[in-house]
Amino acid sequence: MDVIIINDLEIFSNHGVLKEENVLGQKFLISAHIYLDTRKAGSTDDINDSVDYSQICHLIKTIMENNTFKLIETAAEKLSHDILMQYSRISRVVLEVKKPWAPILLPLEYVSVTVDRKWSKVYLSLGSNMGDREKYIRDAIEFIRNDENCRGVKSSSLIETEPYGNTDQDKFLNCCVELETLYTPHRLHKLTSQAEENAGRERTVHWGPRTLDVDIILFDDIMFHDETLTIPHIDMANREFVLAPLCELDPYAFDPATGKTASAMLAELKKS
Repeated sequence: MDVIIINDLEIFSNHGVLKEENVLGQKFLISAHIYLDTRKAGSTDDINDSVDYSQICHLIKTIMENNTFKLIETAAEKLSHDILMQYSRISRVVLEVKKPWAPILLPLEYVSVTVDRKWSKVYLSLGSNMGDREKYIRDAIEFIRNDENCRGVKSSSLIETEPYGNTDQDKFLNCCVELETLYTPHRLHKLTSQAEENAGRERTVHWGPRTLDVDIILFDDIMFHDETLTIPHIDMANREFVLAPLCELDPYAFDPATGKTASAMLAELKKS
């Protein structure tokens, strides 16, 4: 990605923990590294093929002047989020909020916070083997699509598959979904869990029948594990009902844990 840099934009506004800061106000300096592809704009010399940094500066000014935040962390979060939401060409923002007059009763140049926010590429696996299977899946996709922090939601074809693990149950409908999101993995997991709850999901039997199951398969090139999430999905290489629809969306989707593409994993699984 190419970078447009806004350096130390000066804004006078009213942010701080102390009441006096909210009343009297103070100077803030905002810097932003804005990541996007400028190749087309460089060829056409047309502002419509890039982003207008003047507009972004005025957006920053409006947000800073029309809000009162206790923390510069909150200001940085709001600014980066709104820039990413309003300018679809921008894929990533690294934004710094400097507070030169921080009231700490000691000499200093400034206090600042820097946040790094971006649209992350994610692949989900959806499955259902109870009730109106297709409706549960379609409703979940629409629920995710309607969330403002998700964009570019695309779904593979639906396939019918035999149950995995506990085989004494009805067949599943499965698909994969590709999207970009501003959420962290855990916040996206909350969204997918809510989609499952919307479908009346009950977790009574491990690998048992379910109205809806939504798993995060890949999240950028993140490798992560805790008591809630494992990314990439720990068993994706053994699941044709995941790999086949994933290959339909992107055969070169890359598993950073194994170093293999979705198409390579699917070929190995079929061969075995």
